[in-house]
Amino acid sequence: MSKGKIALIIAILLIVGLLIYIGPEKYLNLEYIKSRLGQLIAFKEEKPLLTGLIFASIYIAVTAASIPGALVLTLCSGAIFGFIWGSIIALVSATIGATLAFLVARYLFDDWVQAKMGQRVVKIRKNFRAEGALYLFSMRLVPVIPFFAINLLMGLTSIKTVTYFFASLLGMAPGSMVFVNAGTQLAKIDSLKGLLSPGLIASFVLLAIFPYVAKYVLTLIKNKAIKNKAG
Repeated sequence: MSKGKIALIIAILLIVGLLIYIGPEKYLNLEYIKSRLGQLIAFKEEKPLLTGLIFASIYIAVTAASIPGALVLTLCSGAIFGFIWGSIIALVSATIGATLAFLVARYLFDDWVQAKMGQRVVKIRKNFRAEGALYLFSMRLVPVIPFFAINLLMGLTSIKTVTYFFASLLGMAPGSMVFVNAGTQLAKIDSLKGLLSPGLIASFVLLAIFPYVAKYVLTLIKNKAIKNKAG
């Protein structure tokens, strides 16, 4: 067994151990986070670096293990750290976690993924050969395929790890910022009046129109790429 595989197995064991210790199903819901939000913000104000590192570690572990809860954590990131730092922490953590899942699929569980998702693997490989990194970017920008499935399936293509990381980072950036912004507004709801705040209404509008804007932008990018190839 290569050193790379050994390192991946150790990383997986550490992530699984961390998740077992934390018990994410108890905490990855808005009700719990809302009830503890004051304490979390106070802790962040006292120890911002430590809070950011702990939060990022949990986010990476949840994402790498394909555990539902990334959306809640993204909202929470905005509520605790604000828009700028919340966007950076959520986006980088999600990308690192996705890349770890991608590497696990590529180097450890390729046969299992192939057996479970045979036809999807064929389609993903075909589309990737045709469009390259733009295909991954488009899946991240408009997530029709589930997040965890993208990580697993792309591990069976020839895409380079560095390309995967940055295509995912760029593709997930707009959506992450929209949800982080929603999180900053949800944190301000202390009464029914908060439900009618301009900031919160704007966040919900962004959440509603984002998929359509993303599809339009993606169409423009693909059309430009086709013209460049034709030229």
